[in-house]
Amino acid sequence: MNNVWRHGIKTINLSAVAVMPTLLFLVLFNQASIGDPGTCFMVTSSGETIALAKLCGDKTAAPSDASSDDGVFRVPIKRRFGGTPIVDVTFNDKKTFEMIVDTGASATVITRNMASSLQLKTTGIIQAQVADGSEVQFSTSKVKSITVGGVVAHNIQVAIAPQADIGLLGHDFFGNYDIKILEKQVEFHHR
Repeated sequence: MNNVWRHGIKTINLSAVAVMPTLLFLVLFNQASIGDPGTCFMVTSSGETIALAKLCGDKTAAPSDASSDDGVFRVPIKRRFGGTPIVDVTFNDKKTFEMIVDTGASATVITRNMASSLQLKTTGIIQAQVADGSEVQFSTSKVKSITVGGVVAHNIQVAIAPQADIGLLGHDFFGNYDIKILEKQVEFHHR
């Protein structure tokens, strides 16, 4: 998918919409692909792309000091929404919320209540195209850290969905991991 810039607002395509009781729940996707270098990279004169995440503050998830014995981080599934696992996610080492682990979403989406509880300030706006072709506008903000079962990501931009009941944990968090969804837990296998 391509980025489209309109009047200084980044447009990102959404390819799935799930309806929750009384509220619309949006799944945010961007142009990430396999081998995506992320937001911090350079292109050499020969056209080679080189990821520079470590120089830019490494925005992708990395193991925390609390690593598992076999390099796999296991997170209990609290419940499921339409078969999709919901786990506890901690923001800024302080507040924990239930979120859907969405292996198809490239970005993390939080609710307005989560943003308020975290005292986040809006840092930008994105336009997102939903499955029916309509466009929806989201405010964005940055969180210092997101932690799930020993996996930590730093300096993540999140989209704030004004009408969602629950947030989405997206690829920007677990992009360096292979994810295995079991009956009672989600496993994060470092690549």
